[in-house]
Amino acid sequence: MSVSKASEPLGSGRLSSVQWLICIIAAIGFAFDIYELLMLPLILRPALLELTGAQPGSDTFKFWFAMLFYLPAVAGGVFGLLGGYLTDRLGRRRVLTWSILLYAFSAFFAGFSTNIYMLLFFRCTCFIGVCVEFVAAVAWLAELFPNPVQREKVLGYTQAFSSIGGMMVAIANGIAIKYGANFFTIDIPDFLVGITGGDIAVENQHAAWRYTLMSGLIPAIPLMVLRPFLPESPVWQKKREAGTLKRPSIAALFAPDLRKATIVSAIGFACSLGIAFGAIQQMPQIVPGLKEVQAHAAEASTKAVAAAKKKAAEEGKEIPAEKLKAIGGAARGRTSQQYASEYTKMQEVGGLVGRFAMAMVLVMGVSWGWRLRMFQIPSLFLIPLLFYYFVRAENKTYFEIPLDSVFLGTIPVTTMSIGMFLMGFFVVSQLSFWGNYLPSAYPIHLRGTGESFSANIGGRLIGTMAAAVTSFLAGKFAFPAAGENQAVLAALQFSTAAAIVGTVIAMIGFINSFWLPEPKNDASHE
Repeated sequence: MSVSKASEPLGSGRLSSVQWLICIIAAIGFAFDIYELLMLPLILRPALLELTGAQPGSDTFKFWFAMLFYLPAVAGGVFGLLGGYLTDRLGRRRVLTWSILLYAFSAFFAGFSTNIYMLLFFRCTCFIGVCVEFVAAVAWLAELFPNPVQREKVLGYTQAFSSIGGMMVAIANGIAIKYGANFFTIDIPDFLVGITGGDIAVENQHAAWRYTLMSGLIPAIPLMVLRPFLPESPVWQKKREAGTLKRPSIAALFAPDLRKATIVSAIGFACSLGIAFGAIQQMPQIVPGLKEVQAHAAEASTKAVAAAKKKAAEEGKEIPAEKLKAIGGAARGRTSQQYASEYTKMQEVGGLVGRFAMAMVLVMGVSWGWRLRMFQIPSLFLIPLLFYYFVRAENKTYFEIPLDSVFLGTIPVTTMSIGMFLMGFFVVSQLSFWGNYLPSAYPIHLRGTGESFSANIGGRLIGTMAAAVTSFLAGKFAFPAAGENQAVLAALQFSTAAAIVGTVIAMIGFINSFWLPEPKNDASHE
């Protein structure tokens, strides 16, 4: 596809085949952005148990829990800002392609981790790829669809696929937990163990968390096939060829005409991601301690122990008490992971519906500030209600939505999961808002750099710090009533911390929205 054809003015009519291809690859990129990020809450608990031997609630566990949430975000923020600069210097399409390849292969190799440092390294490179891809994709789409109405629709609806990515990773994790070791036999190479250290037991080489990480390679496949057909941003290419493309700089973001937009959008993005990381992504630590999940986990443990005893008796053997305890504990852990995965699906369904709702709101003729506040105001009340009250109340089960009896499991519709649906609807959808707002706030030569400052320094670097704050704060709460049940204790600690952190951040974001400037003009035509 030549640049000349790609640079023809795009109206608000039906999309051409090339435009559909652009939307498809952008939707895949957005979907797997979130797919890669939401792997961590799902795999972190079993990965830490295996690679560190630390138990939930211990200082070592809390330390690595916080580090694996925050250090990749620091790397993503710093190198993501560099990626935004390179997007303005080298082109949107080139940086978009390499960023997707970076996060896809990083996720895959993380599945071979033989120690905690190797996992941390590949999570950092994965996060860098995700941070850069978002910025490149948003700038690319905004310039390929200069018609304002069409641009808002394309950006809004393609970003909605982020929540489909969240659902996919929850489903992939569920499949890996239930069937991974039976269908796949990807062994960790001996030379890798020799280089990185660690002593990985045979059964741990096929742990579900490893296969969940490896599935992150999927987005590289369609990209390598479709890459030759993707056009570069025509307006960026035209300026570069004409020699009129200005050099980007971080200092230019704080010029008088851009300073307010840069600061306010960075704070706003930080708040939206702060709620997601400081509250929503703590759910996998909370769900195993819910009364209903505890009951199912205990039942699964009892059945696993009984089955092991029966098999041993048939073979004329006797299983040591310690091994029986390990079998029961493993069954309990698998059940808790499965429920955490299923609850995450419910939250992602809410995020998907919310992002589509946001896409419709974004074309409304109201100020940008009120488009955001339509979703902020309900979340102010929902966060304390869900994370403080619902966790302690009876988690009534209404019914279950079967997805697929073999692979996909179910979506439990409970008091708690309905709350998670609403959290996804009102909070996750706010991320789509920023993806639409930022391209309009900056001129072409600063678009990637400006978006990257708000999304990566504000959102990824500062906003994701909320996860570490929640983890630190959780350790300060004592709940003697939980007894020795670590899952229940963790649920009470993390839910209390998430309620406090999430509510405070939501209030800051709401107040900040009143300073959000309206873009002065349509920067796409500069």
